[in-house]
Parts: sequence; structure tokens; C-alpha cells
Amino acid sequence: MTASGLLGEIADVGRDARRGGYSRHAFDSPEHDLRTWFVERAQQLGLDVETDRNGNLWAWWGAPGPDALVTGSHLDSVPGGGAFDGPLGVVSALAAVEALQVKGFRPGRPFAVVVFAEEEGGRFGVPCLGSRLLTGTIDAGRARGLRDPDGVTFAEAAAKAGLDVERAGADPERLGLIGQFLELHVEQGRGLIDLGSPVAVGNTVIAHGRWRFSFAGQGNHAGATLLADRVDPMLPAAETVLAVRRQARTRPDARATVGRLVPTPGGTNVIASTVDLWLDARVPGTSTPELVEEITRAARQAAEEEGCTLAVTRESYSDDVVFDEALRRSLGEWLGSPPELPTGAGHDAAILAGFVPCGMLYVRNPTGISHAPEEFAEVDDVEAGARALADVLERLAK
Repeated sequence: MTASGLLGEIADVGRDARRGGYSRHAFDSPEHDLRTWFVERAQQLGLDVETDRNGNLWAWWGAPGPDALVTGSHLDSVPGGGAFDGPLGVVSALAAVEALQVKGFRPGRPFAVVVFAEEEGGRFGVPCLGSRLLTGTIDAGRARGLRDPDGVTFAEAAAKAGLDVERAGADPERLGLIGQFLELHVEQGRGLIDLGSPVAVGNTVIAHGRWRFSFAGQGNHAGATLLADRVDPMLPAAETVLAVRRQARTRPDARATVGRLVPTPGGTNVIASTVDLWLDARVPGTSTPELVEEITRAARQAAEEEGCTLAVTRESYSDDVVFDEALRRSLGEWLGSPPELPTGAGHDAAILAGFVPCGMLYVRNPTGISHAPEEFAEVDDVEAGARALADVLERLAK
């Protein structure tokens, strides 16, 4: 099996007719189908598959044990996402295992392919939820209470999927098995097309987080309420969206985005009673919280001017991550000195990097677009990435 062939097998799962691209979220039907597909494919390779207490899938090549070499990624997507973000790392890992088996290679250390749950946070709002739970970097009680847009809690969805949700949370025994973690991912941004390389080694992940801004006003009739009599939370919400761009421009390399805004009750002829919006902010170094403070001040001022109230909740945050230097150096040496790239995108590898040596490989994306249907990688580059992954796994697993 080839990595591109495996991608083809799941190409119709979770297509989103309204948004375009794919919508595959934790414990929903498309994601369940992908998990079932992964289990079947891994078992065909002779791997033993298990689900941990947090919904992450582990396919072991041989017996589980300490100092394990682990590779993989995720299968969920953002709403209307691309075909490669997440699944490329999973299919490349499966293809690499088969290529090594065909060569007669057997790992000299414990080896697993992992699929992390809810990496995108597309359903429950917190990114890398499976790896955060594994490492204990999110409180299990808080995670169980997270709600999707329909009001379903993570605990309810996980229980329906067959998990014992009371056991969800930090798993030091399983985390302690990981000796090294290597994640392959499609490039998110435009870099490799200009550098003329199909593969890069990741070096850093920019600090990033998500914050929820909740504006409350007074719902009322759009036709019967004079402008002077309104307390409309949509106005400070709109001012905040503009403040996000304005404040982000004052900091080099800052990225700040409002990609989701939800008015309640959401009627065309109704003045909203509340408006929630979500800020995604990313700044290299230690400046992300400072940027959010500046945006919050502007939001509070706009809310006060309209007579509204504002509550701001941090939903997730991660500092800058620098991937393991020794592993980066080895990857570069073995792969013929490919480019090293930083990224503003978050990954499970970045969560694990605070606990175990981690590395990343990126596969060229000529469009530079990700989290959208136009996300792309050429077949030749997909296969080059899978070969590179197989090469380094063989060296690491001896």
C-alpha cells in the first residue's frame, strides 16, 4: 500500500457538501468510520490496536514496552478542512510500516503508530485534546465538561463511543512508554515550494492559544427598537474583530484571528442577547498573552460604550516549542540536509515535546493553504514523505 493510495481509500469519508472539504470531528460518524478503517488497516499489518483511556488509538508493532518509538498524527479535521491535515501523517506511518516489513525489518525496540483524538478542537473547542489529556496538561474534569455547538459534552460523546470517561485524564504509565515521538504532517503555509524541497524538518512551533469573548446585551425586536434604546452585543463584537487585526499588526510575526462568531438567538430580525466569538492568537516568544490583553482592553471599552458586559475565558494556551535538538540533527543528517521550518500551526508533537523527545517532518504543500479545501500535496511528494519517514523510523527503531 502507498500513502497516496491509503488517502484515496478515505477520500469520501466526511465530505462536507455545504462548506466544501471535510468535516470529521471527535466521536462523530465520519471520525468513527476513519477510526474503524485505521484499526482494520493496522490489523492487516499484524499490529495490535488498543484504545487508551482518552480515546487515542495505539497500533503496536510487537509488544508494548518502555522507550517506544511512536509515530502518527490525527484523523479529525476542522470544519470544512482539507484532505491532508492529520490523515497524511497516519497513512504515511502505515505505509512506512509496510515498507519496512517488506524489507524484512523488525524493530529492535517497542514501536507504535498512534492516532490522537480531537487534535483540531473542531468539536469541543480545545486543540490537541487527546494528547493534552494523556500528558495531564488539561484538567480531566474540565475536559469532560467541554461542550460541542449542540450542547453535547465530551463526557457524553466519549461514553457513547464506548470510553470509560471517569478514567479520562493524565496517563503517566502510557506516557512513560514513549521514548521518542515523530510526527509527519502536510506543510501549513508556503515554504517548501520556494525552497525546492519535498520534505522539511520542523524546528519550532509558535506560542498560541484560544480565548472566548462573551458579550451580553439585551435581546429585542429589530424593527420596534430605536437605535438609541439598544444594548446590542453585536457592536462590541464587531469592534473586537477589527481590534484583533489592528493590534496584531503592531507585533512582528503575530497572527490573530476570529474565525467563529455565534449570536444568540441568531434571528435575522432579532437584536442578539449575547454574542460569543473565539480569538486564536499566536506570537513567537512570550508576547501572545500581552497581545490578548491589548485586544481585551479594546473589547471591554467597546462593550462599555454599548452598555454590554464582557467575559473572557482562556480555553487553551501553549508556549513556544523547540523540538528536540539531537533528533532534529539526526533527521537532517539522514535525509540529506533538508530545510528546517518553523510553524505557526499547533500539533500533538508540540504537546508531547514538553515530556519526551519529539520531532516533525513536513511534506510540501504547493498551495500554501491549509484548514481549507484547497490544501494539497502532490502524489510524488506524498510518497517522498512516506519514504523519508520509513527511512528515519528504520534508523531510530534499530
